Amino acid sequence: MGAQPEIMRDGAEIAVIGAGVVGLCTALRLAQEGYEVALIAPAGDGTGTSFGNAGVVADYAVLPIGNPGVLRDLPRLLFSRDSPLALRWGAAPALAPWLTRFLRQAMPGAARRNAQALAGLLAGAGAEWARLAGEIGAQDLLRRRGVLYAFETAREFRAAKGDIDWRRSLGVPIEILRPEEIGQLEPGLPGHAAGGGAAFFPETLSLIDPGEVMHRLAAAVAAAGVRRIEGRVARLQRLPPGRGVALEGAGLALRARRVVIAAGAWSRALARDAGDRVPLETERGYHLEFDMAAPPLSRPFTPVPRGLYFCPMAGRLRVAGTIELGGLDAPESPARLAYLLRGARAILPDLPEPDRQWLGFRPSLPDSLPVIGPSRAGDDVLAAFGHGHLGLTLAPVTARIIAALIRGDAPDRDPAPFLPGRFRALPI
Repeated sequence: MGAQPEIMRDGAEIAVIGAGVVGLCTALRLAQEGYEVALIAPAGDGTGTSFGNAGVVADYAVLPIGNPGVLRDLPRLLFSRDSPLALRWGAAPALAPWLTRFLRQAMPGAARRNAQALAGLLAGAGAEWARLAGEIGAQDLLRRRGVLYAFETAREFRAAKGDIDWRRSLGVPIEILRPEEIGQLEPGLPGHAAGGGAAFFPETLSLIDPGEVMHRLAAAVAAAGVRRIEGRVARLQRLPPGRGVALEGAGLALRARRVVIAAGAWSRALARDAGDRVPLETERGYHLEFDMAAPPLSRPFTPVPRGLYFCPMAGRLRVAGTIELGGLDAPESPARLAYLLRGARAILPDLPEPDRQWLGFRPSLPDSLPVIGPSRAGDDVLAAFGHGHLGLTLAPVTARIIAALIRGDAPDRDPAPFLPGRFRALPI
């Protein structure tokens, strides 16, 4: 595993770009296997995307965002004020190529293939997280209470039957609950919130404090001997054979024998430098938080048509969700925050004003599949980004795949559907 000496003097054996949950898990795994690892990311307080998510290890999320049902509903989703999906119209011209690919991937055949690939990748995600929590001392922040996907009317529930059956066909354990059974599980939930019944994913894990989990994960990475370098990598360049890869940015210049790109929504330009033309776009996700000693729910709950997650966390209730397409630079949208608050109070009418609000950025691919594996130009650069809504869920799985590929072993999951080279025929 030894790197060449000239690389070690001014760099690292392996450089991991990005300190979100995927980058941290990957750095930890590689360090545990004996590699010398440098983790490169801007200075921050841990309030990025990995902090602001719903805290759910969503092993049931085997259906791609692009599927025939979404395709049928797209006009309503794009133009309704009360839609969980929004498009910043000023960004529409730049988004047009991505949206075109998304529509293609929502066709029945492509959606079935993407769902099969996601199901294979998600298999065992809960067990991976339980193992990781033990390693980083975060067992006290992990809960196995399942997740409720609820429907306010019987009509909504009937409309969802196809998706429920599809998930079951891909091996997802699901229990169907009547309204009175939901009331027994969640006595603090108003009856109208699940009047049509619910799909219950009983084995799903959740985190009661994603930010604290990130802090403990970062501490474990440091304790494993990973060197943290603060800075943003703006460019990477392959050097002549045997000299590794050069990484450059403001105040940053180093070399590494191998590089893992795990920079989330900021990964597209780095992948292009490596020779991979990846159609990565940004989903802007929001949450509101309400401080309360005892949240009215004991497990994550989502009213499916509203596209929201109600997440009971330590000392607060987090309401997360919505998809806004519109890039990294625009300010937060008051309309999206207002949508979250309206939806939250439609379910829990007595909620006060929120104590805080948040905007984060998800890296999104049109086929809903992450990019994991070696660059098509050479395995000195590997991708580990583009997880969309599943970055938290798939971080330990991704780390295991990357470590196997770096060792030269076959991963325990087929990486073929996730390789960067799957986009090589698509102009960007």
